[in-house]
Amino acid sequence: MESIQGQGGLQSGQTDFLARLSSIDAEHLIQASQRKLFAKSEFVFKAGDAGRNVYFLQQGRVKICQPAQDGKDVILWFCFAGDMFGMAEAAQGGGRIVHAQACETSEVLVLSQTELTEYLQTHTAAALLIMQVMAGRLRALGDVVVNLINDDARTRIIKLILRLATRHGIRAGQDIHLNIHLTHQEIAEMVGTTRQTVSSVLGDLQRQGLLRLENRRIRIDSTELLDEMRNPT
Repeated sequence: MESIQGQGGLQSGQTDFLARLSSIDAEHLIQASQRKLFAKSEFVFKAGDAGRNVYFLQQGRVKICQPAQDGKDVILWFCFAGDMFGMAEAAQGGGRIVHAQACETSEVLVLSQTELTEYLQTHTAAALLIMQVMAGRLRALGDVVVNLINDDARTRIIKLILRLATRHGIRAGQDIHLNIHLTHQEIAEMVGTTRQTVSSVLGDLQRQGLLRLENRRIRIDSTELLDEMRNPT
């Protein structure tokens, strides 16, 4: 099986910062970092905390959430192995405006703002990679905002599945396997709808033969889903 190349959006590995570092730069980053382990549901940081550190996820999965006034969190994105997070406040100072919470047992490399600055001063290729990752993430979040304004819930769910498949999809023959676990509630929190709506839309897509759900993993069975994303009805 092989990773797919997406129809726009984030391509596989594009935000995997650690994998894109040279071996020397990666070794120096690890040496400069402190390694911390977070249990499932434990917060790496919460909104309001001081933004003094930046984080690199070695293993596990972390969700980045925006607190909402109704008490419900909105999932902005998931971080997977190799991803960087916590950069915005560490770069400009100030308190956190989002939560970072472990979805499973996760191993994280932690650098303070001072340690990161010293590292980047002597590792210019890493500094350029950070700029590319942040730019890609900003574009992706911009797409999410546009989708929330212009698309109905069904279209937003389809676009999310394909956006994740672009980054995490594994092609097996004509099928594309989305190689991550996602609950219906997590999908709902990412597209601004309810868990019931997500279940209804996914069930409808299964009946149409466009995808299958296997142990909380999504398997795309038809390229018609790709066409529907580009030309939603």
